[in-house]
Amino acid sequence: MTHKAVSACMFRNMTHGRSVTPGHTVVYPNREKPASVLVKYVVIIILLVSVALMLIVTFGGWSKLQGLKPVNFVWSIAYVLLAYFIWRRWARGLLPIVSTLAILALIMAVIAGTGASGTSWFDRSSSGFASAQSIFGGNGLSADTLGAFTILMIPVQGLLILFATIGFAQSWNVELEVPHDEARRRGYHVSGPPPPQPAPA
Repeated sequence: MTHKAVSACMFRNMTHGRSVTPGHTVVYPNREKPASVLVKYVVIIILLVSVALMLIVTFGGWSKLQGLKPVNFVWSIAYVLLAYFIWRRWARGLLPIVSTLAILALIMAVIAGTGASGTSWFDRSSSGFASAQSIFGGNGLSADTLGAFTILMIPVQGLLILFATIGFAQSWNVELEVPHDEARRRGYHVSGPPPPQPAPA
């Protein structure tokens, strides 16, 4: 048997880097639980809500953000990518990264929202401060509105940390080897011929 034929045989009998019993396939029982599905979609929704809040503050307070502009864009892209891989691949290993980024975002929101490191958005609503300009060159959002969106990031990131931690504890990566017909009953798409049907009487 040639090296190419051996490689082909090996790959036919492997799923995600492991050998599988012929006639069987790998399923993920914890992903089938309603609680796991709910947590997965809650994490995705909170990630996308976080992106929306960051972009609103970025676009609406463009002239006052200074060095935070690229940070907000990179953070938004990272959240979108994390949401995509969690949605498509149930990427449990990304949930600790989600929690870490959410903790950092929460800290930044607290600092920006309360003015812990200087002037907050709410301080800029008083006289003597110029209004923010948007990314499009016109007037941006009011300082109070920008402050409200920044403060809103705090509970949103808290919820993201909570649900990412819950999702990680649900062990989405647990695998179970089952026959093809059982996998189909569970709703998995399995390649290969369907199970034989009983002959009519």
